[in-house]
Amino acid sequence: MRRKTKTKRRRLPSELMQVQESLAAKKRLIESELKRLLLRDASPLSRVMRYAVLPGGKRFRPLLLLSSGACFGVPPRPLLPFACAIELIHNYSLVHDDLPSMDNDDFRRGKLTCHRAFGEDLAILAGDGLLTLAFEVMTGADVPADALPRKQEAIWTISRSAGVRGLIGGQVLDITLKPREITRPKIDELILKKTGALIAAAVEVGAILGRARPAERRAILDYGKNVGLAFQVRDDILDSHGTKKTGHRERPDYVAFAGREKAGKRLLDLVRSAVDSLRPFSSRAEELRWLAVSLLEPEREAVRA
Repeated sequence: MRRKTKTKRRRLPSELMQVQESLAAKKRLIESELKRLLLRDASPLSRVMRYAVLPGGKRFRPLLLLSSGACFGVPPRPLLPFACAIELIHNYSLVHDDLPSMDNDDFRRGKLTCHRAFGEDLAILAGDGLLTLAFEVMTGADVPADALPRKQEAIWTISRSAGVRGLIGGQVLDITLKPREITRPKIDELILKKTGALIAAAVEVGAILGRARPAERRAILDYGKNVGLAFQVRDDILDSHGTKKTGHRERPDYVAFAGREKAGKRLLDLVRSAVDSLRPFSSRAEELRWLAVSLLEPEREAVRA
């Protein structure tokens, strides 16, 4: 008797279009809410904060959070405060990362960095303002009484990812790790903290607020860690094609460590591992799959909107 073999169903163009349209709608919702949060006053500092956030970026992290929540049947609106908070934290980190004492960058997203446009003093305060606004937004999220423990856990998860065990710890490694000290475990640790922590937190918070079972939460977190690593490896590959900047601090870089060819293979392996982690969710995770696979097309924005 012939044994039946399982074949992977090819997704139809109409299905892919639905996924892209759903993500584009989520991105518009995120942009609208970020504008609302940042247009509440007209102070000089608010102007700098808006400059740092609006418009710009793929909104990859908040999209991950909304798409993760969707896997567990949570509509975007209740997730939006946490999604926007993660984006505010991400942008605060970019403002501070660009400073002369850090990466000393002149341009971000095709325009002058905050400290070049407004001065170092206002740039530092704008970053501080974005970070504290993130926590104001999360603590002010309106949830039912029975969801308060999940709200508290979500805030704790994001706090941890932004702190010394996450983003800040990764920044410390980024500025202290010497080229001769770089090993595969060390550079992975750096990426998982500096870039990966917020990405993993985004998908984990979607699972927390969606009441995911422990096995589902482990799977979604495994996806987040692989995507976090893939995201930075992809960025390093893109940077390796550009002109080397002069007068900038040399930092740990996956392409410099492993070479462009091996970095490309690692990127592919990480994306495959991320997609494999989503098997328990079947068609519920199409948006997360698309976001992961989009990292294999470096020149394309993660979401068209």
